[in-house]
Amino acid sequence: MSNTESKNAKQETDRSEKAERTRSGRVYLPLTDIVETQEDIWMYADMPGVDSKSVELTLEDNVLTIEGFVGPEPRPQMRLVRAEYGIGDFHRSFTLNETVDRDKIGASIQNGVLKLRLPKAEPAKARKIEVRSA
Repeated sequence: MSNTESKNAKQETDRSEKAERTRSGRVYLPLTDIVETQEDIWMYADMPGVDSKSVELTLEDNVLTIEGFVGPEPRPQMRLVRAEYGIGDFHRSFTLNETVDRDKIGASIQNGVLKLRLPKAEPAKARKIEVRSA
């Protein structure tokens, strides 16, 4: 395997530090690209087999958690002889800093790619403070 291939290989995660899962099977880290613009931070997470009904996003204590659930494809009248692609769920967490406007986070998924928009919060605006006599 070349150096490039090993960097892009699907990585299984060890979730032993987290709570027990209610589903058996493997869990993978979705490969994720993060792009920053002047107004937003964009995240693109590869989760093949995941659609809008099988993805969950949670934000708790500044930690954004992505979970995608994948089931095996039913193949009637077929018997699997060899599998080179591991089927499993996806899980990844990111700690957000104070620059993200948590109330305006948006997400969409298409063809197994989760697209997250994390808008940047407006900087605190300068204002004049009135001083009154007591």
